[in-house]
Amino acid sequence: MEEGATLWAWKSWALLTAVRSQSPLIQCITNFVSMDLMANTLLSAGASPAMLHTLEEIPDFTPQVHALCLNVGTLSADWLPAMKLAAELAHKSGKPWVLDPVAAGASGFRLRACLELVELKPTVIRGNASEIIALANASVGLTKGVDSSHESTDAVESAKSLARASGAIVAVSGAVDIVTDGKRVVGAHNGVAMMTKITATGCSVTALIAAFVAVDQAHALEATAAALSLFGIAGEMGMKLANGPASLRMHLIDSLHGLDEVCVLAHVKIASLS
Repeated sequence: MEEGATLWAWKSWALLTAVRSQSPLIQCITNFVSMDLMANTLLSAGASPAMLHTLEEIPDFTPQVHALCLNVGTLSADWLPAMKLAAELAHKSGKPWVLDPVAAGASGFRLRACLELVELKPTVIRGNASEIIALANASVGLTKGVDSSHESTDAVESAKSLARASGAIVAVSGAVDIVTDGKRVVGAHNGVAMMTKITATGCSVTALIAAFVAVDQAHALEATAAALSLFGIAGEMGMKLANGPASLRMHLIDSLHGLDEVCVLAHVKIASLS
């Protein structure tokens, strides 16, 4: 293993160890489809999920969490004020928050909502290539719902542009997961194609990113890349035992829970792309 790759592997293991020991509380305002897998992903990694989205509870609760994850998958006008207030309070409290702009380019309402949330200074924005391109261009475009019409590598320049404009770390999920701060670009090369056949895997890795950033907010790019890589490794390990998407879902959770130092150091594949 090259020296740079070795450093990434050790860094990823250190972050996972920190999540397990600190058990950060992660508030998730997310969609109805993803709640179960997102909560189980956080639990299996050692974090503590809170699926709390009621506007009236947010002023008391959100300032107490270690990180916030906002996901607009089943967005409605009723939920948007709660998302905005939670983002404002997280930012004011100095807590990191992560945005998942699901299907950002699918409608004008959804795009406007995502752009308004970006204005509230997310620490990390994680989406697929089509979502990141839509946000960077602030335009409604060709979309396949929550699926990407582009490869992650198609969105590198859009991701860099969005990172510079927003001040956020931007991650683009795909066959290679891209992470950038607007200057540096790194790629995480873990995962298996079957993971795209399980609903809410993207949502769940966004929540995992929130947990990793919670334990090392000062190095959000590294935390983001590590979370993407380790989730991908869990998928690789799970795939060895799975017969299809349903069993992979189960084994993915088990594998994330069971990741040990030897496995992490042997399988992390993160490399600089710039």
